[in-house]
Amino acid sequence: MKKVFNLGFILMLSITLMSSMCSSDDDDGSPNDYSQQIAQIEDTAESGTWRITNFNDSGDNETSDFNGYNFTFNSDGSLVATNGSNTMTGTWSITDDSSSDDSNDDDDIDFNIFFPVPDTNDFEDLNDDWDVVTTTSTRIELIDISGGNGGTDMLTFEKN
Repeated sequence: MKKVFNLGFILMLSITLMSSMCSSDDDDGSPNDYSQQIAQIEDTAESGTWRITNFNDSGDNETSDFNGYNFTFNSDGSLVATNGSNTMTGTWSITDDSSSDDSNDDDDIDFNIFFPVPDTNDFEDLNDDWDVVTTTSTRIELIDISGGNGGTDMLTFEKN
């Protein structure tokens, strides 16, 4: 009986020591530190007015719903879309989505858009935590893969 107890104790001690020696790849903080990229995207978005050149809602091209609108991403987090006669005001932000439940592990930065409008308003379709595909000084490409129906939405802003 003493041998069984000693063997069990040694096994437990070995497992405890081995698990305490393992370290996470994230300990240095750099793999998931997107603060510099986020700051660059924010600076780009805030650098002028933008127009939607592509809005594809689960296979339906709805770009024309936003024809004539200029979008301004303000540094205070407000988002203003105007076409001269109509003005829509919402909010925007860019966040690290490493803690979200997105299905794609390689999508690490969210471009969040929210307009407080009814479901029947075209601007409600823009409300989402879009994944950033690419950004340049004149183009911001976003994508969202729906968790519900699996549809893919694409949104592209180009600088005026």
